[in-house]
Amino acid sequence: MTTHATPTTAPSTAPGAVRALLDAPHHDGSALFAPTATPALGDEVTVRVRVPKGAGVRDVRIRTVRDGEPRLLPARRDGGDAHEDWYAADVVVHHPVTSYRFFLDVPGGYRWLDGRGVHDREVPDAASFRLTTHAPAPGWLRDGLAYQVFPDRFARSAAADGRDVPGWAVPAAWDDEPAGSGPLAGTQLFGGDLDGVALHLDHLQALGVRTLYLTPVFPGRSNHRYDAATFDHVDPLLGGDAAYARLARAVHDRGMRLMGDVTTNHTGDGHEWFARALEDPASPERGLYLWDDGGPDVVRPDGGDPYVGWLGHGSLPKLDWAADETWRRMVTGEDAVIARYLREPFALDGWRVDVANMTGRRGSADRTHAVARALRERILAERPDGALVAEHFHDAAGDLAGDGWHATMNYAGFTRPAWSWLVPEGSDVSFLDLPVPVPRRPAAAMVETMREVAALVPWQVAATQWNMLGSHDTPRLRSIVGSRELVEVAATLLFTYPGAPVVFAGDEVGATGTNGEHARTTMAWDQAARGGGPRWDAATLDVYRSLSALRSSSGALRDGGLRWAAVHDDAVAYLRETPHERVLVVLARAPWPGVRLPGHLLAPGAEPEVLYGGLPVRATADGLAVDGDGPGVAVVRLA
Repeated sequence: MTTHATPTTAPSTAPGAVRALLDAPHHDGSALFAPTATPALGDEVTVRVRVPKGAGVRDVRIRTVRDGEPRLLPARRDGGDAHEDWYAADVVVHHPVTSYRFFLDVPGGYRWLDGRGVHDREVPDAASFRLTTHAPAPGWLRDGLAYQVFPDRFARSAAADGRDVPGWAVPAAWDDEPAGSGPLAGTQLFGGDLDGVALHLDHLQALGVRTLYLTPVFPGRSNHRYDAATFDHVDPLLGGDAAYARLARAVHDRGMRLMGDVTTNHTGDGHEWFARALEDPASPERGLYLWDDGGPDVVRPDGGDPYVGWLGHGSLPKLDWAADETWRRMVTGEDAVIARYLREPFALDGWRVDVANMTGRRGSADRTHAVARALRERILAERPDGALVAEHFHDAAGDLAGDGWHATMNYAGFTRPAWSWLVPEGSDVSFLDLPVPVPRRPAAAMVETMREVAALVPWQVAATQWNMLGSHDTPRLRSIVGSRELVEVAATLLFTYPGAPVVFAGDEVGATGTNGEHARTTMAWDQAARGGGPRWDAATLDVYRSLSALRSSSGALRDGGLRWAAVHDDAVAYLRETPHERVLVVLARAPWPGVRLPGHLLAPGAEPEVLYGGLPVRATADGLAVDGDGPGVAVVRLA
C-alpha cells in the first residue's frame, strides 16, 4: 500500500534518533500513481513512480508476472522538477489480480520497490503492488465515519420499561458497571432498544456519522445476540421488526447508511433450525450443521448428538457450508437471510459478517472464499451499492483478493500497532487474545506493521479497511492510552490514515473498559444533557467532532496516498496526497527532537495552513520545521 522512503526494508531507528523518510522512491495505488477506474482483463494500465534526485537511481523498470513468469519492462521519464523525477510504465492486466514491482538501477547494483518499501536484496512477491479487475467497495463505505452501536447499551426508549425480561437475563440499572467476566458478562441486560437509537440520531449526525452499524438484532439467549435463536424476525426486546423499520427510515432520511450484523459461521443452540435438527435426524435442518467428525471443538451433550461448536462453545453450533440447504437459507434462496433484510421495510445497506474468517472452514474443507463471493453477489443483486465487511482479527490477506469481502475490521493492520505505540509504560490492560498486557513499542514498529499488512492486499481494499481504535470485543481506547491527550493523538491517527474510520459508541466521550465485555458501557445521556460529567467527556467529544469534520472536508484525507515522512520512537509524520492537495500529519505521544522536512513540499509562496492541532509546523529558509513537543498533533495543508 505505502512505501517507506529508505533503502532498507525496515524503518528502525537508534533510540532517540529521528529518521527522515522522504529520500527514496515511492508508489502506491492512489490517483497520483495509478488509475482509479477498475480495469478489465486485457487492459493496458499506466502506473507511475516518483524518484527523488538524491536516491541515486539511474533507470527504472517494472517487473510483472505473466502466466507465472516474471518479465522486466522499461519505464519512461514522465516529468519531474529540481527535486524529483517521475517515471511511467505500462502494465497489461493479464490476470484478475495482476502484481508488479519496480526495478531501480543504482550504482553498484539494483533495488526493488514494492508495497513495503525499497529493498537492496531479493524479496518475495507477497508485497508486490496489485491491479485488480474486481470492482471496489461502494464509495459511501469510506466517505465518512462509521459508528458501531451495541443495542443493549446505547439508549432506552420509553417502551423498554414495559417489556418482559426473558429467563436468561439479569436486569441491570442503566448506570451499573458492565460485568467483565463470568455469567453476568453475557446475561446482564440494560434494556437498550432500537427506538432508543433513533432518539439520538442527532448525536450521530453532529459527529459526522455516515454509516450506522448495529451488532445483531435477532433474538438470542444473551445480551450480545451472536447466538441467534431465529433469523426470521427482530428481537422483541429491541422493539421487533417495526422498531427496526422505523430506525432504518430515520437513518436513511438523514442521508446515512445502515449496516446489519449476521453470523454465517454459526447459530445459537436455541435456534429453531438447531432444535429441529436435534429432534429429527431426517429433517432438512439436520444438514445445516456439522456433527461429530472426530476433530477438535466437538461438543458432547449428555444424552444428545455430538456436534461442532464454534471454538468448542456448546451454545454456538457451527453451520455446514457443504450443504445446499445452508446456501439456500442463508444466501441463494428467494427469502434467504442475507437478502431479506436488504429489502423494505428495513433496506439495510450491507452486512458486517461475524467470524467471517472461520465461515466455511473446518479441517480440510475451505469454502470461505466461495461464501464471500456468493454473499457479495447476492448483496449486489439486491442493492447495487451494497457493502460487505468481514470480521477478521488477524492476517486477512489471503481472504482479500477483492472479489469477496469489500474490507475487514482492521485489527491486524491498525488497531494492534496503534495500541502498542500509544499505550503507556506499565499498562495492565490485556492485548486482545494474548496472555500479556499491551506492550509499549516505538513508532518504527507501528509503521512497519501498518505498512506490511497493507502491502498484502490491493490498494482499493487497503483504502477501504475499517480502521478502529476499539470495538465491542476490545478494551476501550481511553483505558488503553490512559489520558485525554493521547486519545486525541489516537483519534487524529484514526481520521487521517487511509481507510474508513470506525468508532465504537462511547469512545467519543471517553468511555472506559478493560476488556470486551467490560467495555460495553451504556451512554450517559443524562450527563450529555448537562454538558458533561464523569462518563461524558465533552472535550473529547469536541476532538472527535472536529476531526470527523476535517476528514470530510479534505480529499487528501479521504482518498489520498500515504508517504511516511519521519519516524522517531515517540513521533511519526506522514503525507496524504492527491493530485490537488497535500496534507502533512504529525503525531507525537511524548516530547521528541522534532524534524526538518524538505521545503519543496510546501506550495511556492505559501505558508503551512493549520487544519487541526497545536504542534507548530513552520516554513523556514532551510525547509519545514516541525517542533518536538508532545503529546500533541498537527494536521497541516501544504499544497
